[in-house]
Order: sequence, then C-alpha cells, then structure tokens
Amino acid sequence: MAGIGSLPLFHRVRGTRVVVVGAGDMAEAKRRLVERAGGIPCSEAEAHHSRLAFVALDDEREAKAAALRLKGKGLLVNVADMPELCDFTLPSILDREPVLVAFSTSGASAGLAKHLRLRFERMLPQSLGALAAKLAASRDLMRARWRDGAERRRALDQALGEGGALDPFAHGGAERVDAWLADADNGVRGEVTTVILGSDDPEELTLRQARLLGMADAVLHDPDVAAAILDRSRADALRRPLPQDPAQFEGLVVVLKRA
Repeated sequence: MAGIGSLPLFHRVRGTRVVVVGAGDMAEAKRRLVERAGGIPCSEAEAHHSRLAFVALDDEREAKAAALRLKGKGLLVNVADMPELCDFTLPSILDREPVLVAFSTSGASAGLAKHLRLRFERMLPQSLGALAAKLAASRDLMRARWRDGAERRRALDQALGEGGALDPFAHGGAERVDAWLADADNGVRGEVTTVILGSDDPEELTLRQARLLGMADAVLHDPDVAAAILDRSRADALRRPLPQDPAQFEGLVVVLKRA
C-alpha cells in the first residue's frame, strides 16, 4: 500500500450530522448516500455539529472556497470532481449488510471503481449478509468451542476457505453454521506449505498461492523475497527469514522460496 497516500477506513456516521454543500443532482446523490449510512444531512450552518462534509458545487471557485471554510472548522471534506482538495474519497460500495465491500481508485477513476463493483455484484451471493450475521450471533459458541483466539481464527479460516463448510461464495452459508459448530471432527489442522516463487511480481502469484498467503499464520521466506510479495500475507501473520524450523509455528505455515 506504500505510495497510495490513503488509509482505507469505514467511518460510522449513524445518527450524526454530515454537511452537504450544494444543490442539484450531484448534491442530492451525496445526501442519499449519507442517509443510506444512517447519517443526517445538514447545511454548512450546522458544521459545528459535524466531522464530515461533502461539497458538490459546479463552480470551481465556490467549491474551493467552501472546502477551505469547512477545513478551517476542523471537518474532513470531500469535494466532487476535485480529488486534490479531498481529505477522503468515496468508494463504490457493494452492500450485503452487514458486509460492505468498497472499491476505490483513490479518486483516479470513479467509473473503474463502479465497474469493479458491478463484476463482484454477480459473484457474491445475497446470502452473504445472513452468513455474517449468523457468525456474529455465534461468537460466544465459537469462543466456547475454541478458547484460544489463534485456534479459533484457524478454524474459521478453514471453514470459510474455498470449498470449506462455510464458503462465502456458496449460497445458504448461514444455514450451515450450526452444523459446522456441532461437527465433532472439525478440529484445526496444522499445515506447512512451500511456495516456489518465479518472480518478484505479486501479480504472477497463482490464485492458490495468493490464497495461502492471505490465510497464513506464519510466513517463512528467503531473505531476498520482495516486500510486495510479503505484503500479500495477512498483516498480523508472523514473518521470519529462513532458515527457520516450521515446526516452531502453529497453524498454517507458508514457506516462500525463490526459484
């Protein structure tokens, strides 16, 4: 993520005021967006009650002036069609409540973000939200079943992986949660997998290799493996340069070696 200059966040606005400056279709779209998230659109006069603002003005000079006024009051500001003035940008949102998937190009192309979302709309089943809600409701049962947090995470990784008991890309996952928790044979397995890298380009990782890195509890790697490859692993995964004994680590261990 180095170099994009943005930190992806989900900002909770339910029940709070959000300033929208402007009129017409563009401003109305911002107001609908705020309301959809549970916020309360308000005018610049109520900026002292707010932390966020949208400026949707066609006149460039007026838009800049409004942005400066609002920034001066301590608000984070988004200015339509002027990414250089934005403290934050708006992603294209895929909604499977409570699951939200956001596609952003950091203001480079809203059209590209939209079409990425449209592709994924066809891939993610409507039942995905129900699966997330069921997992949330089953949190105490999962803690009782796997008292160790790392073990619980590994059990979920196995169940939610491709072809797993709770594969999120399969329909009806929520109905399978109770059976998964009741299954006496769904213990967590340790695994060591070696990945031979052909290049330093993360785009050349196979789907399987990328999935393994995303699930790994520990990544053991040749010292000269590129940072761009290592960054495809989970942020909280242990990273250790070789030589290391994989037996020292629990869960899924991925060993990265150069060809």
